[in-house]
Amino acid sequence: MTKRVIDADGHICEPPALWNDYVEKRYRADTIRVERDADGRDWMSINGTIRRNLRPAAACVPWGMDDPDKVPTWDDILPGSYDGGARIGVLDEEGIERALLFPSLYLLAGDIEDSAVAAAACHAYNEWIADMCRDGRGRLSAVGIVPLQSAEAARREVAHIARLGLKGVCFRPERYRGLPLYDESLKPFWEAVAGDGLFAAVHGSFGALMPSFATGRYDNLFFSHMICHPFEQMAACLDIVAGGVLERHPRLRIAFLESGLGWLEYWLDRLDGHFESMGQHVPWLKRRPSELFREQCFISIESDEAHRLPRLAEMGLEQCILWGADYPHYDCTYPGAVKDLEEHLAPLPAGLANGVRWRTAERFLGLV
Repeated sequence: MTKRVIDADGHICEPPALWNDYVEKRYRADTIRVERDADGRDWMSINGTIRRNLRPAAACVPWGMDDPDKVPTWDDILPGSYDGGARIGVLDEEGIERALLFPSLYLLAGDIEDSAVAAAACHAYNEWIADMCRDGRGRLSAVGIVPLQSAEAARREVAHIARLGLKGVCFRPERYRGLPLYDESLKPFWEAVAGDGLFAAVHGSFGALMPSFATGRYDNLFFSHMICHPFEQMAACLDIVAGGVLERHPRLRIAFLESGLGWLEYWLDRLDGHFESMGQHVPWLKRRPSELFREQCFISIESDEAHRLPRLAEMGLEQCILWGADYPHYDCTYPGAVKDLEEHLAPLPAGLANGVRWRTAERFLGLV
């Protein structure tokens, strides 16, 4: 019997049409682009400057980092990463009912220095991804990205995202220009997200130049990739939960994605402990952090973390856990993502496994 499976953290790879056709002409040179040099090598360009340390295709095809002597170009990105019809073929091949799509290159939009360029890049990306989803026969959903370089521009883009029919807003866990997620200036942004029935997805990646735990310490990819996802997500979770964002906006749904599951038990236990012993320093926080997380937050699981689920169920967090395939990135399991998931879910009770397969994602996406 075929089981329902929803991919709650899939990706696309942006085609050249995005920056050549969708981005407003006066901003195209400074937006995020892939540029090819005279030797046929592709590099990332942001703010009008080529980044010689970032070969984008290596991270955006499943085999991209397997062979150091075979460096892919942007021509090698898979059609399922930018064409809605082709992506439906991937879903059928894998046995996935529907997918929620996130950016790849445009996860680096926080590196755009000019607020107007950032706003134009986000606006264009959101138009493009909405068009891709229209070719997905109702099985593709997506998040829009927001330019948190400006709180007001981000608020305005929320309305655009809602009009396009996208499911939520996405931003990086690092602080945009040092702005904490609980800052007063972001209240209208959070109100707009919750008021339009959208969710917020905190999704990091490596390769950004924003001030962060990784960029402040390391220039070696092994080290920076080790910490950029979990450390930044723990900090974003602290800002959102302890900073009062959830209590001020009780209808808000927030997901912390692609950072692993292992940190959550420790972090919530530590947050609760601080709430009990040092609560006077956060007088706006009236409820235990773990209670707030349980009611309003979500976190994605990688297949091989399924053994952690019984403990999280004991904490009452089973309804917070989603699964993401991460296609078409270099570290995804493809082909065979669902097969791998099922092997790891097999020892678990059916109710707990079905929550990861589809039930929590369905609730997160607002499908029920």
